[in-house]
Amino acid sequence: MAIRAVLVDLDGTLLDTAPDLAAAANRMLAQLGRPPQATQAIARYIGKGVPMLVRRALGDDQGPYEQGLALFERYYAEVSGRESVAYPGAREGIERMRSIGLRLACVTNKPERFARHLLARTGFAFDALVCGDHVARKKPAPDAVLLACDRLGVTPREALFIGDSQNDVDAARAAGCKIWCVPYGYNEGGPAPAGERSVASLQEAAEALALA
Repeated sequence: MAIRAVLVDLDGTLLDTAPDLAAAANRMLAQLGRPPQATQAIARYIGKGVPMLVRRALGDDQGPYEQGLALFERYYAEVSGRESVAYPGAREGIERMRSIGLRLACVTNKPERFARHLLARTGFAFDALVCGDHVARKKPAPDAVLLACDRLGVTPREALFIGDSQNDVDAARAAGCKIWCVPYGYNEGGPAPAGERSVASLQEAAEALALA
């Protein structure tokens, strides 16, 4: 069945958001009297939403979790988008996909208030945005992928998901979507996952879709 829509993950696929997430996490840790952590370390915590990132940053002592979550959300609202940048080929890829008539959705575990602000600040627009607080279960569950397909008016078999993590692979497969993976991103510190195809960038993905 022909692909009619493309779903794109946000953190680690469309945008490199680790610098801003690390800045917010380290401000939270400092407020709690904890030592800072390297951006590369915090990047390994990305993938399962803000609450999980905070829990991972706190480590073994989860006592101040509720305070830490509130602090992180306050600080991230202040810094989100300051240093986050589009990956090479991401902007060109989205524009190319749109030019060949594909419907587009951004599917993320981020809360909507952060995702919408970040996309606006970096100049990206999608036909649909599905966030972690729109569904009962975040990725790797299929809920967000299924909701995105519904909002775009396509069946899962008509959609392609492009992501950087095993969470994306698992969510797409559970929903019945095709899945392509980029080799960069975070994937919670592990190697790039194996989708049905590896694409160097969203631009490469768009050119492959144009030829299909």
